[in-house]
Amino acid sequence: MRPSRGHDVVVIGAGPAGLSAAVAAAEAGRSVLVIDQAPEVGGQLWRHRAGTARAPALVALQRRLTRFGVAIARQAAVIDAPGPGTLVVRFDGRMDRIHTDAIILATGAVERLLPFPGWTLPRVMGVGGLQALLKAGAPVRGQRVVLAGSGPLLFPVAATVVQGGGILGMVAEQAGRAAVARFAARALRDPARLLQAVRLRAPWWRVPYRLDSWVVAARGGDRLREVTLHVAGAEVTLPCDWLGAAAGLVPRTELGELLGCALAGDALAVDDRQATSVPGIWAAGECCGVKGEAGGMAEGTIAGHAAAGETVSVPRAVVRRRDAGRAFSRALATTFAPRPELLARVAPDTVLCRCEDIPAGAVDPTWTQRQAKLWTRVGMGACQGQVCGPTCAALFGWDRNAPRPPLGSPPLGEWGAVLSRPDDPPGV
Repeated sequence: MRPSRGHDVVVIGAGPAGLSAAVAAAEAGRSVLVIDQAPEVGGQLWRHRAGTARAPALVALQRRLTRFGVAIARQAAVIDAPGPGTLVVRFDGRMDRIHTDAIILATGAVERLLPFPGWTLPRVMGVGGLQALLKAGAPVRGQRVVLAGSGPLLFPVAATVVQGGGILGMVAEQAGRAAVARFAARALRDPARLLQAVRLRAPWWRVPYRLDSWVVAARGGDRLREVTLHVAGAEVTLPCDWLGAAAGLVPRTELGELLGCALAGDALAVDDRQATSVPGIWAAGECCGVKGEAGGMAEGTIAGHAAAGETVSVPRAVVRRRDAGRAFSRALATTFAPRPELLARVAPDTVLCRCEDIPAGAVDPTWTQRQAKLWTRVGMGACQGQVCGPTCAALFGWDRNAPRPPLGSPPLGEWGAVLSRPDDPPGV
């Protein structure tokens, strides 16, 4: 549906955190609009194809959204924020300005992709990217798959591969044995997470799960044919039709930074009410630190109540879930931080910027990010530095460039036309 132009609360992102925030604000009597880029709500965690089974928690939230008349704009994206409470949104092939008193950012996370020889071959992608393809219906039955990444995301993706008929050759975790053991011991104190891990491990219990292991190189001609991995001190080469390889997740903060919100590390900084440093803007979920479904939903509930102007105390159980999610986020960041060997894989001829096809050897590490953009176009392609920006920060210590409008790659004529025309009064 096309959004009207005035709303009490606008939520950016329709994953667990965003939908929970929308429900909380709507139940408080506010008019709410949810904006999301996907054709179906649910975010990456609850991604599903139209007509397929949905997660029970998603079904429950959608019922409440319908009951309270929450508007949802699918396949829509925020392009710019030209003024306080004003967003430029591209929806259904055109752009328009919408107005609001409160914004809740629930923009999720993106994969951290660190280059290695062969990472640009067809059928080589991030672990989460492979999961998204499989959930969209990509066939892997009878095809050989290898996963090499970091963190709990490996477990559900491995289960999805096996359930789809793929031949899973190995799951490689780059984190060290001692760190993972400490993380697992912590999980023993959380029965719900432990049970979830057991359920996700069961479909592929016969498949090797190796720690201290990572991709060395991928090889093939027109597409991927084999992958060489460092596995606990030795190199192993496996035949491979699909490779999911990443180095964990990082919060997606571009829109928050464009709005002026401060960061805490690589995440949006929020207080106990999920408020950012900018009045009238709250944030929840993975953009505040990767933490998973339960913690994100709790943060969304707290943000929704706060954005609606409610001063009553949030139920203690919700606060406990939020605090547990934050603690889990800190443990994830510590346990699964990328190891130095992942950066050492980059050779001079390894592609650094996939959009512009720039090899690492064309970049001088003594440059700044801005110099690299001016002299080689690193970061100026379709992804606007979302992939190579974190990579260059990890490799060279460069600061990330502050996001500038327009976000994404919209038709510039449409964007300029929206900004140049006189604005209608809010709500029109």
